[in-house]
Amino acid sequence: MTLFVDMDEVFADTYNAHIIRYNKEFNENLTVMDCMGKEVWQCVPEERQRSVKDHARTEGFFRDLEPIKNSKEVLKELSLKYDVYVASAAMQFPNSLREKSDWLDKHYPFIHWQNRILCGSKHILYGDILIDDRSYNLEFFQGRKILFTSPHNIHTTAYERADNWLEIANKLL
Repeated sequence: MTLFVDMDEVFADTYNAHIIRYNKEFNENLTVMDCMGKEVWQCVPEERQRSVKDHARTEGFFRDLEPIKNSKEVLKELSLKYDVYVASAAMQFPNSLREKSDWLDKHYPFIHWQNRILCGSKHILYGDILIDDRSYNLEFFQGRKILFTSPHNIHTTAYERADNWLEIANKLL
């Protein structure tokens, strides 16, 4: 079976990276709880929103992300049972292609470079399972759709949900 797994906010912690960068840049104390149900940029004053939106265009942003808890262990186990492919939208941000590939080499070396799909739109994916935090990526997928919980999607109810990687393990292993 073919399993596609999104990267950002699924096993690479971009959400908290935005908050950390924002707090450092503006000497603030924004928390994940302040942002529930929204994108980080929606939770800051309007005159600072562009700064948050530009984080992903900043060199080093994707290279310095933290892996999401338990993702390494569970993805390693999943790779023994499924054909696992990372499917990540990477065309929008110029630095992300190289940085995401380097990050995967460092943190997930068991995911071979041939199993990395760094793309624009995910509507072309055809397989058995897709795990993603964005409902618009799940919408047209023909297989099993699992919405990985991220603060921005807590109000989305149309899909099977997994709140963490231990739940993914329970569902798929």
